[in-house]
Order: sequence, then structure tokens, then C-alpha cells
Amino acid sequence: MEFKTSAFEVFDKEWALLTAGTEQSYNTMTISWGGLGTLWSRPVATVYVKPVRYTHQFMEQNDYFTVSFYPEQYRHALGILGTLSGRDGDKVAKAGLVPRFLKEGVTFQEARVTLLCRKLYSQDLDASRMPQDVVKDYYRTEGPHTMYIGEVVEIL
Repeated sequence: MEFKTSAFEVFDKEWALLTAGTEQSYNTMTISWGGLGTLWSRPVATVYVKPVRYTHQFMEQNDYFTVSFYPEQYRHALGILGTLSGRDGDKVAKAGLVPRFLKEGVTFQEARVTLLCRKLYSQDLDASRMPQDVVKDYYRTEGPHTMYIGEVVEIL
């Protein structure tokens, strides 16, 4: 399967799902911030999750996560997954997606591409090192995101 798109648009314009956990317990959330690149001579995906998000605990507790991309027809489903919390019920069922359980992660059958990532590094972003307009616009009421860098170990 080919994955051709602008690296600067794949998250921001198309959105993606970030999913962490196991078949027994997982959560997913829509993301529009992230990046693809190379670090330590490895292909990596970088994603950002606020500690208040339910997915954060799954990212902390698991060594693997997936980043999956969808055809435009699933935009509404990604909207649901970005506005509802998995703490409050089965938002995946409400979105109408079908989970696909991998040996080391979870994705969805509707994905056109899934990146299976092994967590290499994580760090909380430091608001004191950010431009003040960014702090004002994004972190006035909640603390900064945690950055996760994962080695892309498989592309499905």
C-alpha cells in the first residue's frame, strides 16, 4: 500500500488516530499534531498528548502505539473520536470503526495506513521554553503536552 501525502499535511489536514493499549484495554484519540522523520538512524513518528487526555495513561503504560490514517469518508468518525472521551463509554462503537488487534497494538480495519511504533522516548514539554504566544494560545488552562517518539517498526 502506498502512502503518498505531504509530511506537513498528513496530521494537520487529514488527521490521524493515536491508539495505545491491548485487546483487553485500549484507547484511541484523534490527533492533528505529529511528525514523521528520522532519529538515531531510525524511522520515527512523533505525537503529542496532553496529560489530561485518557489516552495519556495508555501511552505511559504501553511500549507500543499505533498512528493510523483514514480515507476522507471517515472524517466524521475521527471527529467523534476526537470529541468524546473513552472514560465515558465506548466511543469506538459510536464512531462505527472496527478494531483490529495486532500482536503489539491496536488499529482499525478502516485505516488506509497504520504505523506500528515502539516507544523510544517521552518527555513533557516545558512551557518556560516556549514562545509566550504559544503558552497563551494553548496552555492557559491545562499543562503542556507530553511528546512521544516511537520507532516505526511496521507499516500496515
